Amino acid sequence: MDATRLITATRQALAQAADVATAIAEAWQAQALAQAIGGCLAARGDAGLRDTARALFLAGGRTRDAAQPPGARSPVIRAARLTGVRDPTAALRQLLALLAETGAALATLACTTEDEREYWQCVDALDATDETRDRVRALLRQCGAARPESPGEAPPAPP
Repeated sequence: MDATRLITATRQALAQAADVATAIAEAWQAQALAQAIGGCLAARGDAGLRDTARALFLAGGRTRDAAQPPGARSPVIRAARLTGVRDPTAALRQLLALLAETGAALATLACTTEDEREYWQCVDALDATDETRDRVRALLRQCGAARPESPGEAPPAPP
C-alpha cells in the first residue's frame, strides 16, 4: 500500500482516538509509519536523500519505542503494509501534517489528564513526535519542498 494511503488511515484513526491510551497507540503507529517511510526512501529513494532518510528510519524506531507505554501489547502495525512511496514530497508533507496532529492531540491530552502516569506518557510520546517531525522537515528541505502544505504547520526553521 502506498504511503499516502497509510498516512490517511492513521490520521483518521487519530481523529477518532477518545482517550490517552488510544492516542498514544496512534502516536506509536505514526512513528512506525515514519520509520517505514524513512526505510523505504533510504533503500529505494533518490541517492541524495538516503542519509537523511536513514536518519528518519532510525529516529522513527527509537521514538516509536519511547512512545509505546511499558507493558503495552504490540498492536497491528499499519506501516507493515507499506509497499512504496510514489511521491516522496507529497508523502513527507502528509507525514508532517500527521505528526503535527499527533503532537496537538498529545499536548491536549497531557493538559487535560489528571493521571500522572498518563501525563508522562503523553509528554514522552510528544517528545518522540517532535524529534521525528524534525527529521521529516530535514528531508523536505532536501527535496526542495521546504514550504509545507498544511495550513497549521509553520515553515521549518533555517538550519
